[in-house]
Amino acid sequence: MSVFDLRVETGRLLLRPPRIEDFDGYAELLGDEDAARHIGGQASRPAAWRKFLQQPGAWAVQGFGMFSVLDKASGEWLGQCGPWRPEGWPGNEIGWSFRRVVWGRGFATEAARAAIDWALGNLGWSDFVHCIVPENVASRRVAQRLGSTLLRQSSLPSPYENHLVDVWGQGRADWLARRP
Repeated sequence: MSVFDLRVETGRLLLRPPRIEDFDGYAELLGDEDAARHIGGQASRPAAWRKFLQQPGAWAVQGFGMFSVLDKASGEWLGQCGPWRPEGWPGNEIGWSFRRVVWGRGFATEAARAAIDWALGNLGWSDFVHCIVPENVASRRVAQRLGSTLLRQSSLPSPYENHLVDVWGQGRADWLARRP
């Protein structure tokens, strides 16, 4: 089985590696100034295409990357969430970004829980982090709902080395102790 056949399901969501048909939703996400503010900034459709290819590339090379998150009932692309570990990153990240039209409905928390369970069960990680710019109150709240705590501040690798992020996270034992 290819990693591209992988499926993780929650009550409302389907998480799977990205496909070409996900690009329109991704381009909408990066084209929205508010939605893209904390994930590298607004991008044109051609620039979004180049960024979009990072995730299928991560899946092909590393065997993991951000999942596309879809509404199970409609098939609508909602956003992305999952394991992420580029060169020089502050840790094994579980990150998320969602289209603004679906904010406030609990999708980030639901998807992140499934992605954490998948990453801990399949990647051998002993801990994970969430790199969140201090101004991103909504993502801080998601991290807190997941049981993560503020660990430290860190810079990201180039080209974001001038941006400090709050590194939230927790260890495998803490996560498993909180899971039902």
